[in-house]
Amino acid sequence: MGFVKEFKTFAMKGNVVDLAVGVVIGTAFGKIVSSLVGDVIMPFVGVLTGGVDFSALTLDVGDAAVKYGAFIQSIVDFLIIAMAIFVAVKVINRLKRAEEEQPKPVEPSKPSEEALLLREIRDLLLRHQ
Repeated sequence: MGFVKEFKTFAMKGNVVDLAVGVVIGTAFGKIVSSLVGDVIMPFVGVLTGGVDFSALTLDVGDAAVKYGAFIQSIVDFLIIAMAIFVAVKVINRLKRAEEEQPKPVEPSKPSEEALLLREIRDLLLRHQ
């Protein structure tokens, strides 16, 4: 029973749960970016390169086909994903910085224990004069 309890404690730590959420969101984000690359950007790149479909580019070497077009596509995917993550992190950091720079309402500080005692002594002295 100790092993199960220890595993539960480990699995419920904030970092593990945060990591799991990050992986799920990252997977969904990857699908979005892959669609952006494949369905939006690469057709424009194909037009610019004269209608070349990178994923179809191959080099036949004997009986094997080297799919260097798929490799080029993966590089383009990586660059776009890296750029999207870079921009997202910059925006998040800017929002955090703006939030930190906002002036927070200043709460009146509570008098220290010594100040309270001194006031009490002063008030007692004024009453006994």
